[in-house]
Amino acid sequence: MSVQIGIIGGSGLYDMAELVDREAITITTPFGDPSGPYMLGTLRGRRVAFLARHAAGHRLLPSELNFRANIYGFKTLGVERILSASAVGSLRLDYKPLDIVIPDQFFDRTHSRAGTFFGNGLVAHVAFAHPFCPVLSTVVGDAAERVGATVHRGGTYLNMEGPLFSTLAESRLYQSWGMDVIGMTNLQEAKLAREAEICYTTLAMVTDYDCWHPDHDSVTADLIIANLLQNAKMAQSAIAEAVGHVPAERQCECATALAHALVTSAEHVPAQTRKDLAPLIGKYLK
Repeated sequence: MSVQIGIIGGSGLYDMAELVDREAITITTPFGDPSGPYMLGTLRGRRVAFLARHAAGHRLLPSELNFRANIYGFKTLGVERILSASAVGSLRLDYKPLDIVIPDQFFDRTHSRAGTFFGNGLVAHVAFAHPFCPVLSTVVGDAAERVGATVHRGGTYLNMEGPLFSTLAESRLYQSWGMDVIGMTNLQEAKLAREAEICYTTLAMVTDYDCWHPDHDSVTADLIIANLLQNAKMAQSAIAEAVGHVPAERQCECATALAHALVTSAEHVPAQTRKDLAPLIGKYLK
């Protein structure tokens, strides 16, 4: 049975308890090493690959993550959908700690990260107006509601650089822009998944209100960690529930994202670039 579903576990989510028939796979990519081994197994009757985003023991800063290697590894395993989970701060009073947000937009505030597989003699411009797979987002939102989560569908995830959190001035500015949640990891994953023609969605798990909230200074690290652990438990239940309801066939546009995106003439693409990107472009550059 092939592996078609990938799971990326964020802060607090380093394993999937229900995963059986486990096998750890180490992958090296043209872009370096992923965050760690991929744990392959069976979840609710489906073959999945799980990757701890920040590595075992949470050793990697958001800016240290090798996003290209992580997504490329999923691609080489045959993954067609990625369900990710991540901790976020809320920029809205009605998005409370322990709620789950299924965002539908991004705003980029990063500045030092590789966010494309292309270059090195091959130019591609991939559509990204709608960065999350709508089909997968619906499946995940429905699953989260069935397991008892308070779910908010839609909203903009502002991806900051980190690792420090926002200043108060920044937090208030992001609110004035209409941003909904703030995190440090998901944008590059979504960009690269789209380039790899992999459907992508996220469960954005609210741990706390960002520093705009008047009670922010009373929030302790212990409270945030407790929320992380509770969120992770809910995320495991929601993801397991979602996996069992992912459609067997894809009908979304994610599967053909590169069909009209490659700009460079085939004869001008360097041989090494062809080789490195073969899992992504092989069906387009014969």
